[in-house]
Amino acid sequence: MKQMEEKIFREFLEKKGCKLTKERAAILSEVFSNHGHFDPEDLFLKIRKKERKASRASIYRTLQLLLECGLVEQVERVDKHAHYEHTFGHKHHDHLICLRCGKVMQLFSEKLEKLQKQLCKKENFRCVSHTLEMRGYCEKCGSKVRK
Repeated sequence: MKQMEEKIFREFLEKKGCKLTKERAAILSEVFSNHGHFDPEDLFLKIRKKERKASRASIYRTLQLLLECGLVEQVERVDKHAHYEHTFGHKHHDHLICLRCGKVMQLFSEKLEKLQKQLCKKENFRCVSHTLEMRGYCEKCGSKVRK
């Protein structure tokens, strides 16, 4: 885990009157060692495999704190349970989500970003963040759906 993420999270917790417990530190470390999308159960199993202690309840509560802090984002999945990704230190991107297999692909388009800024400007809206998820079928599943 990088020191900057821990510093940001520690300061956030202190403002809320909370502490960075061993459990929260283990969860934070595992979140930032993961470079893809993950769900709370994946996180729980990885932490247990490393013989660290963190309850499922602590994982859900800590993920909520990390969301509030801005260090992670929630990514909706087809199966309707929450998946997450850490965002600190990563460039913004959007997602393409396959409705059949649940695969999530990252997408960045300068044209889309520019269009979104133009739309906000037209509506006199100051956007501080956004997420874009496009749902459809990946190349592999698309050929199966058409048949």
